[in-house]
Amino acid sequence: MGITARGAGLLVAAVVLLGAGFRFAYPELTLLGVAAAGAVGYALLVASWRPRLQVRRHADPDRVSRGEPARMVLTVRNTGRLRAANLLAEDRCGERTVPVPVLRLRPGRDVTVAYDVPTDRRGVVRVGPLRVTRRDPLGLVALARAYPGTVPVWVHPRVHPLTAVPTGAGRSLDGRVDGVPHGSITFDSLREYVVGDELRRVHWRTSARVGELMVRENVDTSLPRIVVLLDNRAAAHRDPESFESACEAAASVLVAALRADLPVVLLLVAPERPTGDGGPAPVGAPGRRRWVPARRAAARAAAVEESAGPLDRLAAVRLDGDDAAEALRGATRRLRQERLGDTLVFLTGPDGRGDLGHVGALRGAYPSVVVGVFGAADPTPAAATGMVVVDAADGAGFAAGWDGVRRW
Repeated sequence: MGITARGAGLLVAAVVLLGAGFRFAYPELTLLGVAAAGAVGYALLVASWRPRLQVRRHADPDRVSRGEPARMVLTVRNTGRLRAANLLAEDRCGERTVPVPVLRLRPGRDVTVAYDVPTDRRGVVRVGPLRVTRRDPLGLVALARAYPGTVPVWVHPRVHPLTAVPTGAGRSLDGRVDGVPHGSITFDSLREYVVGDELRRVHWRTSARVGELMVRENVDTSLPRIVVLLDNRAAAHRDPESFESACEAAASVLVAALRADLPVVLLLVAPERPTGDGGPAPVGAPGRRRWVPARRAAARAAAVEESAGPLDRLAAVRLDGDDAAEALRGATRRLRQERLGDTLVFLTGPDGRGDLGHVGALRGAYPSVVVGVFGAADPTPAAATGMVVVDAADGAGFAAGWDGVRRW
């Protein structure tokens, strides 16, 4: 509850008038002081009344790509039966507020407001809560209350269609890159049994030990695998737009791998959650590294659930010069040791071109290395030989350059 400047002045005047009236025995001053104090008390009573409002929000749509339109429809209904709501209201939408006209809202009536949600930045835009301010007719007291309830709007990175997907040097043993959904060659891990699993894949010894059925997960070691290494160091991106373009390119590669049904993993140069050796950590998968099927990886990129979507909330990590260089060295060292796939896609900014030598040294472990450089004023120097380099101003330019590559 807050007293306005007018209310504070009137309250001070009431105290002065009452004091002077009693001190000098002036009944007129006392009467004026009582009237002023009564006005402030009436204002407190009027402003303290809490109207019964029902707030509903609907986002159309609630998941969009960056730059796409999204609208929020807000409906405020007065569920009271006796009094009309004479209020000032505003809805919170991200970093801005939207006025809601609820003056003289009669009992049983509602008002609907539709406004655009800002989608120029990646992330989750929180809409709400509704903030209602109740004032008295004299403007002496203003009471602000928040009606709980928020609706999130997910803003994903733009996805540009890629017509070609590098399949690397390997092929699945049956001649198809999409014919082994669960793998069939090498043991990878154990998981809980689900209805529909073949009983011949049950690991009975482990099942007896843990008390529930455990099923073997295998991988096809010859199935082409794509590794997307996103340079999220702020030192590599002089312009924030170059980092946004790199995120769009990463999402585009993930979706393209989904359509080709290829295993894909997304790694960061500077992980948000520190790891023991300083190398990259699979986004959203702490602990032991596992290969993520393309369908699950693309679902993460699209942020189907609020807790998912590593590319939605991802921000560039600010590191000192030595720490930034060490982060890339640790990432390339781990990539070389673990040989996570046969196609490496490295996405960086203009200031990351000086580190392409570390990425080029991985060609012995990764037969195909694709480098995307975003926001560079001049073409990438020819020193990056042996790698496919795509210079692009934004995500759309990367998609065009990617599709223009004739040989991976």
